[in-house]
Amino acid sequence: MVMLAQMKNKKALAEKIHVAVCQMYEAVSVNPLQNFHFPVGLHAALTVGYPKKLLATLPSLAVESFAGVSYHFKNNTIKRGDVVLDIGSGSGTDVLIASQLVGREGKVIGVDITDAMIAKARKASSNNGFSNVVILKADVESLPIEDESVDVVISNGVINLVPDKEKVFSEIYRVLKPGGKLSLADIVLGNPISKESRNDPKLWAECVVGATLEEGYFRLIERAGFVDVNVIERFDYFSHSSAENTRAVAREYNAHAIVLTAKNLTEQKIQAKGGENKWQKPSME
Repeated sequence: MVMLAQMKNKKALAEKIHVAVCQMYEAVSVNPLQNFHFPVGLHAALTVGYPKKLLATLPSLAVESFAGVSYHFKNNTIKRGDVVLDIGSGSGTDVLIASQLVGREGKVIGVDITDAMIAKARKASSNNGFSNVVILKADVESLPIEDESVDVVISNGVINLVPDKEKVFSEIYRVLKPGGKLSLADIVLGNPISKESRNDPKLWAECVVGATLEEGYFRLIERAGFVDVNVIERFDYFSHSSAENTRAVAREYNAHAIVLTAKNLTEQKIQAKGGENKWQKPSME
């Protein structure tokens, strides 16, 4: 009975976190000029390292609600013709950059859970000629993507918001082709967070308490089967917050952004399994 109660409590907490995260990013989408505790929009993208010339090539509709935590494209993992999946694609900034990198021969899939963000990303892509993009509403813990069908998975400041990170990395591993790459930016911690704080859904939406210790984050990636986990950069993201309380909490737990890459299989396993592309365009339903 105790175990059953714990499972029910975890499920209830996960549902509350889901609602809190959706509400927060709905607001970022609908009213990006609102004063949030984290940087938003063009200023945020420039702050975390996105080149101004690159951002100028994107529709302002996509950039105005940007809420990423670092510039993971510096990893140079995306090639022309690739199939790319963006976990937590938001208003579409990273999806549209990836679309330019893969060219007409490639494809980019964005997945998100926030209706307003999905609508904004779809409008930004369809109205501006990004024909190789599809945006899906999907839970990142259960991706509607075929096994071994994606060349590169990207994500920017999203996995820290998901309760079951182990499931997310397992799903990412599943959809990547042999030798496929994970390239992401996310929030991690240097100091552990109290159980009381972790049980507060509102605090999860604020990007700090949902994060895990950096070494634990790497273990989750490796446990999913990834190899060659490589940290490209550590970035003091929260020092750019307009809220003193957020900056203080981040300092207390040494919360910071990291940019990393990883591969889902070794070269020997690639040769053993081959690398056939099984991708089919998902339904928009």
